[in-house]
Amino acid sequence: MNKIIFIDVDGTLVDYEGRLPESAVTAIRTARKNGHRVYISTGRSKAEVYDPIWDIGLDGMVGGNGAYVEDHGQVVLHRMIPLEQAKRIVDWLHSRRLEFYLESNSGLYASENFEQAGLRSIQEYSRRKGSDAVTNMREAFPALIFGCKGEQLYRDDLNKVSYLLNSYQDFLDTREQFPDLENNTWGGAGETALFGDLGVKGITKASAVEALLRHLGADQKDTIAFGDAKIDIPMFEACAYSVCMGSGGEEAKAAADYVTDDVEKDGLYKAFDRLGLL
Repeated sequence: MNKIIFIDVDGTLVDYEGRLPESAVTAIRTARKNGHRVYISTGRSKAEVYDPIWDIGLDGMVGGNGAYVEDHGQVVLHRMIPLEQAKRIVDWLHSRRLEFYLESNSGLYASENFEQAGLRSIQEYSRRKGSDAVTNMREAFPALIFGCKGEQLYRDDLNKVSYLLNSYQDFLDTREQFPDLENNTWGGAGETALFGDLGVKGITKASAVEALLRHLGADQKDTIAFGDAKIDIPMFEACAYSVCMGSGGEEAKAAADYVTDDVEKDGLYKAFDRLGLL
């Protein structure tokens, strides 16, 4: 039976320096040649999915942690933060002096001081993932438009918003301020989180999987999810079988049906082979 495969990007398809193992490319191309469908399922918006990933050959994508779903160029789902809500978010984060970036399919738009304020957090995030220290924010975020101001930040095309945490209390206060949005953290668990993010209420990677299956007229029993982080757990639960990378977080490993090797140790290829996709 042909499978529908969902693959997280950062830490699963590519390592945290953005390197794409040739073995992963081979695995995906072989699986598709064998009749399986392969979609990336990522927190990235479409603007952050660069040509080397598309060049693998994919059936489509889930982006913005579920806000956007595409199948062979057809938009299946796109849920965006309304303009008035986006304005409230920007004004709130400014009032708290929290630097941020806005994520849309047209690009990433950073607040006035994000380039300077975010470097330490991005360096720590990379260190925790076992990657070399980031020295330049423009290399870490090639799709980001830095130094946006005023009306530039009031946008009606946002999938989600990520913001720097000065403390975990910033996340708790933001969650209380925006109960009508999805509130998450990333870069660490609980008090160790480095970023918060805001998205459309009810949107997760799981809801995106369900939307795509309805579009395809496909059955959940034929789905496989690959991921490495807590944000991937709803996708694990929505799919019939789940695989966590060896370099993934402990919560994600505990939630998965199988733990493969690290991304840079051909973990994706090894799991595809084990599951008979090749």
